Amino acid sequence: MDLEGKNVVYLGGFGGIGKKCVQELLKKQIKGLAIFDLIVDDDLLAEWKKQHPDTEIFYQKMDITQKSDIDAAYKATAEKLGHFDVVVNGSGLLDDRRIELTIQINLVGVINSTLTALEYMDKSKGGRGGLIVNISSVAGLQPTPLMAIYSTSKTGVTTFTRAMASPIHYAHSGVGFITICPGYTNTGILKDIDKKTTFPFYETRMRTVFSKVKGQTAEVCARNIVNAIETAKNGAVLMLELGEIHELDIPNLWNPQLDDCVFVCLS
Repeated sequence: MDLEGKNVVYLGGFGGIGKKCVQELLKKQIKGLAIFDLIVDDDLLAEWKKQHPDTEIFYQKMDITQKSDIDAAYKATAEKLGHFDVVVNGSGLLDDRRIELTIQINLVGVINSTLTALEYMDKSKGGRGGLIVNISSVAGLQPTPLMAIYSTSKTGVTTFTRAMASPIHYAHSGVGFITICPGYTNTGILKDIDKKTTFPFYETRMRTVFSKVKGQTAEVCARNIVNAIETAKNGAVLMLELGEIHELDIPNLWNPQLDDCVFVCLS
């Protein structure tokens, strides 16, 4: 997708990867940018507006755990921008000691945001189509024992996004979906990571493991996310690891066997 002249909604735009992504998006001469987040960085917002006077940039307060907040944020954005072409669901929490909140932010919030965005983007409902980008994680590609709750929530995001990218949905809505799975990225979400394991007795092991893992900067990750938005096809699952983009080929592991009829695979 050519981003020039497009309207973008970014959830979690003041987070570690989020603010770097916003900066990269603004370099693409986008027309409008709505940032949904619980807390605003007023200084950074003012700086972005000053540096990019031709882009309409605004903040919309939103608690992603509250469906009413999500509805209100999208409604206000549609009224202000008229339409939006790209939605990035980038909010996230890594803290396995806070089970309900982790699932609510990382999975339920992404689902609610996606379905609400579709109400405005779906061509069959008068929308213009577009692209929804859901930020998962490498922990959403395979089980991660030390962060089992986080891994579960991100696996849900990966599966949900792949399901939404089905050709049967795309033909109806004109909205494409891609899944972004960043590897270890140096951001504030990793602060006190040893205190966020599934079980307290893993704290020392978590500290040891993460002290040895090679990581990437948020800037590098953000550049690759924007690159993916510009180039990836509907249904792509992309692992962003150590500055590289790897498109994953995830096979179908099961097709139902039906008697006396033809099964049409919709995946």
